[in-house]
Amino acid sequence: MSNTVIKIENLSKIYRLGEVGTGTLSHDLNRFVRMNILGQDDPYAKVGHVNDRTQKAEKGELVAALRDINLEVKEGEVLGIIGKNGAGKSTLLKLLSRVTSPTTGSIKVKGRLASLLEVGTGFHPEMTGRENIYMNGTIMGMRKWEIDRKLDEIVEFAGVAKYLDTPTKRYSSGMTVRLGFAIAAHLEPEILVVDEVLAVGDAEFQKKAIGKMQDVSQNQGRTVLFVSHNMASIQYLCNRALVLQNGGYLFDGDVSDGINLYLANNMAKSEKDLIDRTDRKGGYNFRFTNVNLLNERHEKINLLQAGLKCKIELEYKLLENTKIIGIRMLIVDNKGVVRILCNSGLVNQTPKIFNKTDKGKVLFSFSKFPLPEGEYSLQLSCYTEDGIGDDIEHAYSVTVEGGDFYGFGKEAVVKEGVLVNYDVEC
Repeated sequence: MSNTVIKIENLSKIYRLGEVGTGTLSHDLNRFVRMNILGQDDPYAKVGHVNDRTQKAEKGELVAALRDINLEVKEGEVLGIIGKNGAGKSTLLKLLSRVTSPTTGSIKVKGRLASLLEVGTGFHPEMTGRENIYMNGTIMGMRKWEIDRKLDEIVEFAGVAKYLDTPTKRYSSGMTVRLGFAIAAHLEPEILVVDEVLAVGDAEFQKKAIGKMQDVSQNQGRTVLFVSHNMASIQYLCNRALVLQNGGYLFDGDVSDGINLYLANNMAKSEKDLIDRTDRKGGYNFRFTNVNLLNERHEKINLLQAGLKCKIELEYKLLENTKIIGIRMLIVDNKGVVRILCNSGLVNQTPKIFNKTDKGKVLFSFSKFPLPEGEYSLQLSCYTEDGIGDDIEHAYSVTVEGGDFYGFGKEAVVKEGVLVNYDVEC
């Protein structure tokens, strides 16, 4: 494998939806041989959702959570794995971490691998934080003196000194994630595997964790596999991107190209009528139905320009009798960073319609649109007295042209941030 630390060939993971019993003798014999003789995982075990989560599944249907994946990862690489929910990201990491076994294909790993997949993974809830540190180190093949040498660093990084001798079942999810990451990162694995579980931690810890992963890869020459929906983190940390879609390989290469492809696919999805989108979250009492961009004369336009007056109009309808608490719109850039947050509830403006079948509109107005040139998307959500009424990512694609925001006859040439009015005294 030379300096290749991970080699994956023709890797697939197949599940059967529905009951654990297959109902056929051949499948039952296959299961017996795999589980009891070959020591492999059951390929026909029940899973909760199909790989394409927008489609309904029939009982007994075979679903490829991953199919025909071939991948080599070199020593010192930081591989960002991106894709929608159900793309196969977590399944790939579980296979690498030997949490489950492949249906077909092979995985070769060179060196010790530490993983942080889910909150509490690898922890015994009845054991204290200290005991779990030593248990995890022992599982990784470390001697006690090696763990002793790293103990203080782990505890300081996780910030759990006060609770070190408390059973981890009493830890909050944030404390558990901090300790789990600290163990995985400080016990000197050759390969560090981190799923999007870091999202459980606060912003300060996420920044700290990303800094540690960068140190592990750049200064210690170790390999990192990182799954995240935060494209800014992927762009900052990774030097290679793998894009998965519906269990299959879509792209492997430059980080910026991979992010752009992933976002372009999401943007294309937003071209569907909002009312027909099946990837929305929330209840069943509210639906966004349309988005319009309007100029100062209330005419529909196709793009926005920095510095010009405009409005973003959201159309919706009620499906049940309810009270709307607030309607929120996020404007997100192509790295997944929220640039603008608008919320009707924050300014005490809420729609006054309550009855089923009622339709309405909300207008977010900008006297001078404050974003620089670029491609953006809208994330829309509504909160009702019954909870989240509707929540939909990439609801609409927005193109912004550069403009004379400050009125001095020249365009503000920037690619990041938000344009604001300010005074200068010299």
